[in-house]
Amino acid sequence: MLNCIDNSGAAMVECVQVLKMKRHARIGDRIVVVVQKQRSFGPESSPGGGGGGGGAIAAANKVRRGDIRHAVVVRTAKKYQRPDGSVVRFDDNACVLVNKAGEPIGTRLNGIVGIELREKKWSKILSLAPMHL
Repeated sequence: MLNCIDNSGAAMVECVQVLKMKRHARIGDRIVVVVQKQRSFGPESSPGGGGGGGGAIAAANKVRRGDIRHAVVVRTAKKYQRPDGSVVRFDDNACVLVNKAGEPIGTRLNGIVGIELREKKWSKILSLAPMHL
């Protein structure tokens, strides 16, 4: 299970396959995920919030629960040693949903991403991220 840190509408996703690899996913790897939990947006998402709020929620969520999508891993809880000798470990596993062309589905990212995305040519994700580590 991974956290989804973009505003595509997914909160938690489950990895079902690592693409082009026969090993576990690392930062910058492309994976296939299934959306397990949707993110709720704003006060309209509360039960009994009125009849007009449902359309706004559907418009904000670009993905729904059960959707199969591609994603890029941006943080891993497993320790990773960089070529300069430093060891990096994040608190959670996180990803960003992308379309088949490799462009992010969301328009914003919440949280830190690994700098290894630069070597893997994910510059669009790096430009959306507030901070790289």
